[in-house]
Amino acid sequence: MRLGVLDVGSNTIHLQVVDAHPGARPSPTTNHKVELRLTEFLDSRGSINAQGIELLMQGIDDAVSHAHNFQTEEILAFATSALREAKNGPAIIKDINSRYDIDLQMLSGDEEARLTFLAVRRWLGWSSGKLLVLDIGGGSLELATGIDENPEAVLSLPLGAARLTREFLSGDPFSGKSLTALETHVANLLKTKMPAKLQNHNADHFVATSKTFRTLARIANHWYGDRIGYLEANALVGIIPRLSDMTSAERAKLPGVSVTRAEQILSGAIVAQAAMEKLSIAELEICPWALREGVILKWLDWNER
Repeated sequence: MRLGVLDVGSNTIHLQVVDAHPGARPSPTTNHKVELRLTEFLDSRGSINAQGIELLMQGIDDAVSHAHNFQTEEILAFATSALREAKNGPAIIKDINSRYDIDLQMLSGDEEARLTFLAVRRWLGWSSGKLLVLDIGGGSLELATGIDENPEAVLSLPLGAARLTREFLSGDPFSGKSLTALETHVANLLKTKMPAKLQNHNADHFVATSKTFRTLARIANHWYGDRIGYLEANALVGIIPRLSDMTSAERAKLPGVSVTRAEQILSGAIVAQAAMEKLSIAELEICPWALREGVILKWLDWNER
């Protein structure tokens, strides 16, 4: 059957259309993406303002129309941290569901971590042993570890690349003072919030998903000739100061770094380095499957019962 997976995230509204059925690998058909950094439209009360709502509705309208044009039988829609944390998020979701006759679900951070972990497990298979999975989004960082398809421990922290850039960094290039404040914040949050089951993970295989990690791996390959599809902790030691010295326009010229991502890739690198250091990870394998694939797989599993 043909499914549309609609991801309303902190950076984008992303529709992925796939052909899928239980027991088979989902086969992508088409993608439709709209860049919309929702957190830039928050007012002083923490609500998404009228302009942000209008742009969001237009993005949803375009995505749903695209899904219908490709004759999707079902649209699996979900929202992550931007709408989850907005004061008027529930009201916006209710309006979207009524207007477009879809069932947009608000995922918790733990649900994001679990679904992403499921996707990674299915991609890598059982022979990969105990997994430790990291995912840096626009609004949050998700971690999960386990030996089965359901992780035994998960953690979601407000350490997304877009969020941290907005809250901490200033200047172009970013000022040293703001970078120091960001690094201290990330380290402190990981130190105080990391549960023992994640800290003492004993994992066999270390995996990363998301655009941030994929981009950092491409930069590492470009600058240092590192293996394609992997990110080494040692590479981040060199990447972070080089990115720090660059302007947003200069970062946007790097491979895989779009204009919209150029501002936030340094924040992502700082989170990646801190998390890898905290969890004693020397190298991460980049997995192409992530949250959207996890949503598809979970839905197929549920419908097979």
